[in-house]
Amino acid sequence: MIDAHVHFWKYDKVRDSWIDDSMTAIRQDFLPSDIDGILVDHHIHGIVAVQADQSLEETRFLLKLAEKYPKIKGVVGWIDFLSHDFEDQLQKFKEYPVIKGWRHIVQAEPKGFLSQPQFVGNIRKLQAYGYTYDILIYHSQMEEVIQFVRQVQDQKLILDHMGKPDIKNLEIETWKKNIIALARSENVHCKLSGLVTEAAKGKWTKEMLEPYLDIVFTYFGTSRILFGSDWPVMLLNTNYSEWLQLVKEYIQQLSREEQQQILEENAIHFYNL
Repeated sequence: MIDAHVHFWKYDKVRDSWIDDSMTAIRQDFLPSDIDGILVDHHIHGIVAVQADQSLEETRFLLKLAEKYPKIKGVVGWIDFLSHDFEDQLQKFKEYPVIKGWRHIVQAEPKGFLSQPQFVGNIRKLQAYGYTYDILIYHSQMEEVIQFVRQVQDQKLILDHMGKPDIKNLEIETWKKNIIALARSENVHCKLSGLVTEAAKGKWTKEMLEPYLDIVFTYFGTSRILFGSDWPVMLLNTNYSEWLQLVKEYIQQLSREEQQQILEENAIHFYNL
């Protein structure tokens, strides 16, 4: 198995101010040594380490971790997508083959961020370097994402956390309509991660989540869905074993080959691990 979405950080109260008073469970350091036993227990041989801070220092931090921890098969770093020397930055990072893609925390940006010509133009430059791009947004930004995707049809993209549907309010119809539209673009994949975090704390059930999973599987199909944990953020509302068990039970309806796609092969293919 491969976990396509894991974070690491050395907690800093200024830099990590997004970890507010409601998130005390993750207001501490999280490093490879803290997850290694979990990965061993669940027979997970590789992970993708994904940026959690908007800085080049964050990318270098993940690179250093990957040097020491061989289970990190790929890094999704941060790079300044609004810079005018973007390609120079790409050239510098090309010497690190463990970097597989990039992400910007668009969920924190104002409306219209994804339509900026500088941003779109720089996204278009990724393909020549073989890089992917992770889309991190809230459900309220899905229509903007659909417009963005239409401008970068040749770029490998992945929707993190299923687009963060509004599970707290059990809203599904608007999100479903947007998932259907997004899934029509075959360059877009979907990450099976972060779902429990969008539910009310301690009040989610498997039955509550299944309709959202049904929609993603119906429209993305088994060849474009990747398993991810979103550890340690997931710890706000679940634990690793609980989420993995939920996913495995859900995909039991699929063939063994399709299950393996979701748990390993799609991650290898998408991120070129």
